[in-house]
Amino acid sequence: MAQVPQTFFDALAVRTWCSLALRALGRAREEIDAINVYPVADGDTGTNLYLTLESAATAVEAVFAGYETGRAEPSLGDAARAMAHGALIGARGNSGTILAQLLRGMAQVLAEAGESAAGESSAVSRADGPGLRLALRRAADSARQAVAHPVEGTVLTVASAAAEAAEEAGDDCRTVARAAYEGARAALAATPDQLGVLRRAGVVDAGGRGLVTVLAALVEAVTGEAVRETAGGVPGARSAGPAGSAGPAGSAVHGAGGAGHGAGSAGACATGGGTEPACQEEAGDGRGEARGPAFEVIYLLEADDAAVARLRGRLDALGDSLVVVGGDGLWNVHVHVDDAGAAVEAGVEAGRPYRIRITHFGHGEPHPGRERPSRAPAQRAVVAVVPGEGLAGLYGEAGATTVLARPGEPPASGELVQAVRRAHAREVVLLPNDAELRHTAAAAAEQVRTEGIRVALIPTRSAVQGIAALAVHESRRRFDEDVVQMTAAAGATRYAEVVVAERRSWTTAGICQAGDVLGLIDGDVAVIGTDVTATARTVLDRMLQSGGELVTLVVGDEAPETVAAHLEARVRESYLAVDTVVYHGGRQGALLLIGVE
Repeated sequence: MAQVPQTFFDALAVRTWCSLALRALGRAREEIDAINVYPVADGDTGTNLYLTLESAATAVEAVFAGYETGRAEPSLGDAARAMAHGALIGARGNSGTILAQLLRGMAQVLAEAGESAAGESSAVSRADGPGLRLALRRAADSARQAVAHPVEGTVLTVASAAAEAAEEAGDDCRTVARAAYEGARAALAATPDQLGVLRRAGVVDAGGRGLVTVLAALVEAVTGEAVRETAGGVPGARSAGPAGSAGPAGSAVHGAGGAGHGAGSAGACATGGGTEPACQEEAGDGRGEARGPAFEVIYLLEADDAAVARLRGRLDALGDSLVVVGGDGLWNVHVHVDDAGAAVEAGVEAGRPYRIRITHFGHGEPHPGRERPSRAPAQRAVVAVVPGEGLAGLYGEAGATTVLARPGEPPASGELVQAVRRAHAREVVLLPNDAELRHTAAAAAEQVRTEGIRVALIPTRSAVQGIAALAVHESRRRFDEDVVQMTAAAGATRYAEVVVAERRSWTTAGICQAGDVLGLIDGDVAVIGTDVTATARTVLDRMLQSGGELVTLVVGDEAPETVAAHLEARVRESYLAVDTVVYHGGRQGALLLIGVE
């Protein structure tokens, strides 16, 4: 991607920034992970930041992909909002949640500035130096407001310093970006003087280190000149090992997804309004290690503002390191608790939680009545991407570890990597269940293979092919034989889906209009109709013309209630010796998925 020095900030600058920052965090990830010391030494701060930004970058690329090459480009507002939304839905750990809020704060200002510029002239929407400066200030303020008890010496301190330094810069985007980077870099170097656990370990804050890396990428995006960082961007900083011991020269870090990114021992929650004084350092075990709650709970939540306000109070009473970020009906919730079930139940009462992730930190005892997760890995597991909650339950009952892909929000490779790790097995069969995810799944498989996990990728292109593969899965077989049998079952399953066209376009079956019902067979549009049931019947008839023994129907929430019964009756009356099984997929995007084996 070309890097052109700019005195303004536009959609291309957002895209370039995300790409450069993702690449830089990829290089720094292991270094940051390896020296995690506060408040939970679980070694994933760098990974959490990387996964969060990967989701943001993917969302921005999707916006650009929606425009034809050489013609119109997305506006600054389009790109900035996509960046913020992608970060929000992909945020991991406390560090990633705070980064998502920083990007959201910036996006709010950039979108406003871009729309104002576009309204005043015919020029492409963009923000100037003062606009970028204001975006950095909004980012720092909104992140600090998202926690009730900010701890100084963390990423919040670094973000505030970046904003303050930018306010003293000139009106050119290049000088604003450089000033923000230098201010953040200086603040990061001072974090050990503000937080005792960092001082004792001889390290700097992990989240702050990640933010310095992101701001260095911002400098490169607007100047075209790469920033050279030494010793992790902090002269004289030394790193620590996973338990906080001294290590080779490099960057320093503090805990992944922990209270050090903005929550103290009293807990933290989004409150709105002004900032609060720094809380006292969290009590440790005498060696600078915090011994907080046993579980980290993270989920996305669809809820209104009033319900989220009540949720904050409940979660604040349950645990600490609480950060709730987002808005406009979609929130990302992060908290450390001893009772993970109670934290999830609170989310259910507030609205609709999904993408729920619960991680045991490995210290303390799990909540009474809950078994400690086994440390011994299983021999074999199946990891599958599924398009709806209903299928997630079905796959889960069959023993698979699932990754939920919401409509328009495909999982990133990092999310698949985390799912493979979560499966905790020596051998893993990976089912992407989407042709568009094959390369993403291949990248994830390649990464986990370097960790000693044997992974086989079965190129399933639909969830119904995954169901067929899972039906013949047998963990007691040799791995290669099991993979062959699952691959054969998936390959023998034709797949179709019934969807509603979003826009007028050319298809292999002719021109469709927005609102038309489309029947796709093996990925290609085969039928264009106006009625869901009639279109589904035509699709099913065409699929069964070449024979079949079993029809699988996965019905989405938005499909007519009678469509499954109608298709079952059709099979009984017209296709002897063909069985039908029906599943409810929930909010899966497609109205109906059809599989024929």
